[in-house]
This record gives sequence, structure tokens and C-alpha cells, in this order.
Amino acid sequence: MTKADIVANISEKLGMEKGDVQATIETFMEEVKTSLESGDNVYLRGFGSFVVKTRAEKTGRNISKNTTIKIPAHNIPAFKPAKIFVEGVKTNVEVK
Repeated sequence: MTKADIVANISEKLGMEKGDVQATIETFMEEVKTSLESGDNVYLRGFGSFVVKTRAEKTGRNISKNTTIKIPAHNIPAFKPAKIFVEGVKTNVEVK
């Protein structure tokens, strides 16, 4: 499913203009992004949490040059689904 599909589905369900729905979704995503970039987590009860995870410094390999490199510690955005969300996927989605 793409962002356009989500906009179309919400627009149809709520009877709203697609432009209004798209603006709302874009604003929501921008707010989540801004919050994470400032170090704040976003908690959506019953859905999940957008969190900032810290990755420790580690040693990696540059295969083409056959050298060892240090990868510095860094933060990455992550999503942690709510328990009810995980259970819904477990029970409703067929294992492939």
C-alpha cells in the first residue's frame, strides 16, 4: 500500500476531499519526523511508538579494500508496534 492508496481509502471512508486528507497525512508525517529529529519519541496508543534508537560504535569491514573501519555510534529512527497491533497481525495474516 502506498501513501496515495492510504489517502484514497481515508478520503472514501470519511467523505473528505483527497487534497485535505493528503495535507493532513503530510502534516502528521512531518510532525513525527520533527519530533524524532529533536530527540522526542512519539507514542500512539493502540498503534505503536516512533522512537529514536542509539546504535553503539562497532567495527566493520570494507570488503573492496579489505580494510577494517570504525562505524561511530549513531541514532536511528525506529517503529515499535503496540502489543495489540502485533497480535492482530499474528492472527490475521497468513504465514507465507
